Amino acid sequence: MKVLVIGSGAREHAICWSLAASPRVSKVYCAPGNPGIAAVAELIAHPVTAVAELLDTAGRLGIDLTVVGPEAALEAGVVDAFTAAGRAIVGPTKAAAMLETSKAFAKEIMIAANVPTAKHHVFHSRPELERHCAEHGAPLVLKADGLASGKGVFVIEDASQFPAALDSLFGPLKAERVVVEEFLTGVEVSCIFAANGSEVIPLAPAHDYKRLGDADQGPNTGGMGSVCPSPRITEQELAWIQEHCAAPILTVMRERGTPFSGFLYAGLMVPTDPAKRPDGIRVLEYNTRLGDPECQAILSRLASDPVDLMEWIAGKRAERPKLAWRSEVSTCVVVASDGYPEAPVKGDQITGLDLAALVPGTVVFHAATSRDSRGNLVSVGGRTLTVVGLGADYSTARSAAYKAVDLIQLRGRRVRRDIGA
Repeated sequence: MKVLVIGSGAREHAICWSLAASPRVSKVYCAPGNPGIAAVAELIAHPVTAVAELLDTAGRLGIDLTVVGPEAALEAGVVDAFTAAGRAIVGPTKAAAMLETSKAFAKEIMIAANVPTAKHHVFHSRPELERHCAEHGAPLVLKADGLASGKGVFVIEDASQFPAALDSLFGPLKAERVVVEEFLTGVEVSCIFAANGSEVIPLAPAHDYKRLGDADQGPNTGGMGSVCPSPRITEQELAWIQEHCAAPILTVMRERGTPFSGFLYAGLMVPTDPAKRPDGIRVLEYNTRLGDPECQAILSRLASDPVDLMEWIAGKRAERPKLAWRSEVSTCVVVASDGYPEAPVKGDQITGLDLAALVPGTVVFHAATSRDSRGNLVSVGGRTLTVVGLGADYSTARSAAYKAVDLIQLRGRRVRRDIGA
């Protein structure tokens, strides 16, 4: 079968890499892709939001299944267009994707579904939000309502941080609504569920590292690394999360006429005190696609055929697939460009990937890379590469990942050294 993957980041590289290894897949295409993806898929120069062009190309090439990676494509309505044309596609409709594209909508659905989550308020203007912050003080969490590429969440631990956060929310982020939540303590876990509109299947749980620096210091980012499976929750707690935080969402969405099919990502705050689990677990947010960098850590451990799962999500397979996982654990380390996340530098040359590829138990996924006029691999800003290490335990996986990372050269790169520690 022929498969099309929409996207250009490390998540999409991991999806293409996984699908290309399936004995059922004869050809993988990716739009628009990147130089790393080109090693496992044929690239198509369509932006992820070029819905009409993507649909036309899928028909022309005889694509059997399409998998959507980024949230921007979902918000553009690519799933709606493909579904209307009778083409199998993995991802939620634009209306269902509002679970991610609008944090206020997600809160509304959580309350309707009785999902445990943080208390919140929604504000539409800076003056009313400033008054609320002055009255309640820190700590608080401020979230831009719409998509913000992982940069719209501000964890305010001291009142002095409010002005800069408000400047960002109503300045560069142009937030029309801001969701304010109570500050929760604990550890974060990412639980991603495959959904076909009525049922969910849990993927192996993971957790990422959102702060730029070691020991969770510095600004929030899109994620500087991840591990899978996450040691932060048990199998019993995952089952509780499925029952209380995933399945009820599908029920409410279906009742509202917007059934959810795709990947439902629940970002959770888990109490560190075992006595407060599982009832103390709270949903921080939902994403409506595979997380990045969690996807890379998760798919590198998937032992069963990913096509079976994708077809079930897309409604092409009635039988519920049984997922199998490699016994090894994975550690995923992000290599970001100089200046990330505030002002990432573009155009710096990347070398050493041929050496990194020789490290046993590792795989390198490209996130933001391109070729310059001379054919050199260069960074195009932000999170540039992710390196996954596999091993019998977290220490071994971590060691493999960092051995490969240290062979990669990128001027001024930013790398956390405590992923999986």
